[in-house]
Amino acid sequence: MKKKTAIIVLIILITLTIFSQITTPHVNAVDVKITSISPATKRGKVGDTVRVTGTINTTGGRYEIWFEKDPWHVRVANGTASENNVSAPFTIPPLPGGNYTLILKDVDANINATSWFIIETDYILKISKPEHPKQLQQRARVNISISITGGKTEPPYIANITVKTPAADEAYSMCVSLTNTTNTGIWNATITYPFADVPKAHTNYTGTYTVSFNGTLASDTFFIGLTDSAEYHRRQTVDIKAVYAPYENVTLTIVGENVHYSKNLTADSEGIVHYNEWSIPENATIGSYRVSITSISNITRKTPSDVQNFTVPGFKIEICTRNLAGETVSDVTLKIHDIWANITYGDVVSNKTGFVRVMLEVGDHNFTAYYKGVRVNQTAVYIEHEGVVNITCRLTNLRVTIVSARDKAVTVPFVNVTISCNFTRDIDGKNDRYVNSTLTDIKGTAKFHSLLPDANHTIVALRYGKNFNQTIYRMEPRDWNDIDITCPTFPMHIKVLDGESNPIKDATVEALELEVGAHYSNYTDSNGNVTLNCIFGKYIVKIYFNSILLNETKEPIILFGENSTSFYCILYNLPIYVKVVDYFGQSIPKANVTLERNGAKINSNLTGADGIARFRGIGGALTIKVYLTNPELPEATVTTYIGERRDYSNPIVVKIGRYVVLAGLLVDTAKFVMVILILATIVLVAIMEIVRRKRVKPGKTSS
Repeated sequence: MKKKTAIIVLIILITLTIFSQITTPHVNAVDVKITSISPATKRGKVGDTVRVTGTINTTGGRYEIWFEKDPWHVRVANGTASENNVSAPFTIPPLPGGNYTLILKDVDANINATSWFIIETDYILKISKPEHPKQLQQRARVNISISITGGKTEPPYIANITVKTPAADEAYSMCVSLTNTTNTGIWNATITYPFADVPKAHTNYTGTYTVSFNGTLASDTFFIGLTDSAEYHRRQTVDIKAVYAPYENVTLTIVGENVHYSKNLTADSEGIVHYNEWSIPENATIGSYRVSITSISNITRKTPSDVQNFTVPGFKIEICTRNLAGETVSDVTLKIHDIWANITYGDVVSNKTGFVRVMLEVGDHNFTAYYKGVRVNQTAVYIEHEGVVNITCRLTNLRVTIVSARDKAVTVPFVNVTISCNFTRDIDGKNDRYVNSTLTDIKGTAKFHSLLPDANHTIVALRYGKNFNQTIYRMEPRDWNDIDITCPTFPMHIKVLDGESNPIKDATVEALELEVGAHYSNYTDSNGNVTLNCIFGKYIVKIYFNSILLNETKEPIILFGENSTSFYCILYNLPIYVKVVDYFGQSIPKANVTLERNGAKINSNLTGADGIARFRGIGGALTIKVYLTNPELPEATVTTYIGERRDYSNPIVVKIGRYVVLAGLLVDTAKFVMVILILATIVLVAIMEIVRRKRVKPGKTSS
């Protein structure tokens, strides 16, 4: 029984050990620690962003960040570590102010690292104000919101709210109790100014009012104006309100550029002067205007006085200048005449993107566009809001294509095309001129943009600095003008001769133009002549026969007119003599000699009694093979360049060291040497025997 129990316990222990190895997270020897807290002061207010950086023990493990202070235990961030690193931003939650324990927790390893962080009390004051350009007017009631975050949990919080008026020494204060709806240290209160419990408080001055919370804890401002807006556009009604004594007579005055308006008004029974029967006139210009109200009877004397500025700002207008092809055009000068105000705004010029920004008011405007001083557009535009005004300028584009005179389907790239135009400027009556140059592209086309139409343009085409065409062309007012200019062709006469001045028939002559890559080719006639009609330029000429290069120009042929050139091809019809000799330099007759070019057999012949095989053909790089006893296996292979006559005086010598010619027969050199050695040995032995016998004396015979 004990034995069975021991076995069961052992099995359970082994199972638990294996399970723990499977389920235990991977842990590296890294401490759980907080390495930095941002901000470095470890202080912040509710809503601020904090970042905690540190490490945990579990690689790729889960982490949590907590704020702790009895009775608070709040998780502010959680996630997964990058390897063992933690970098976690979070927002300070709504909590009472004070010193909190900040905890970084390795969830899987259940290990913590701690630091501290102080939540500071924040005092907030906000005023409810209309969105610009709308503004508050006199006798307005202003809502003021007061808040505290990070405060204590128990009351009381009393806020002393002070409003400083635009008058030098006039301020009004009131205390208000803040309340909370939770125990998170957040307190709120709302109060309306003028204060109900402060009878003298008012908003009867024009200017800026400053509101403060307990002196310096928080502050904000609001502006009280005479008008209900700080900005107006033409034809908009201006609403004016001010506070005076009941039935007091006042004078309203509005002044500015092109505006001088005055009217006497009377306050109502509550002392309110309210007037909304005046609108911004149509001839008002962009700028600042002043409105003021003064008492006629001097019953009410205000310091500061009721004076306020408002602006007529205009609308932001983006002007885009384009040519007749719809492309944007830079450097267009615009004169804009405001018809309603009868003023012309100074010159504005479109930038490199073809745009320019101006501020214009409501109304009719005349736009006049000038390009290089020439009027290219005049357009009437009614402005009523922000937007884009497109000005289509009377400017055209030009496309010049250079074509061959013999075949217009052949275009010529890299030609320098220059256009010029003389014109008179409308803007000041002066004479002017512009010149533009460019190269034709790979398709032989040169493009010029934004040119003056209804004007003669001189078009000059050049190659290698040579003017080959000059044309006068009058531009039409359309998107694109197209013109073809012919590049002249000239005859190139080529005569092809061999090294003995004999004409070569059916030679291929190729001419390649250096810049444009134009290619021309033809065959020579029985007199070795060929004529190529080529566009003028500089050419490399090559002569071929059966695809074998015979000759080529060392310097380009300049074809600026009719040209004749002779080519001597010394490689053509060369005598090629190959002499085959044995080990001792003796001629080997009846050897089969073949010539190959690029691996292809071109000729073969047998050597004569003098060991020479005679050929006549095209030189160059040739392979010579010599066959003796085996027609499939050459005895010698030689590759050489033949660039001159090789006849009796200087044949190409191929030495076959394996054989020796003996009595007209080919003898293997090794066997020949063996025979010679044997014969030499026999001769040497015979000589030695003769010498020995001569030295032996005859002896006497005994009886």
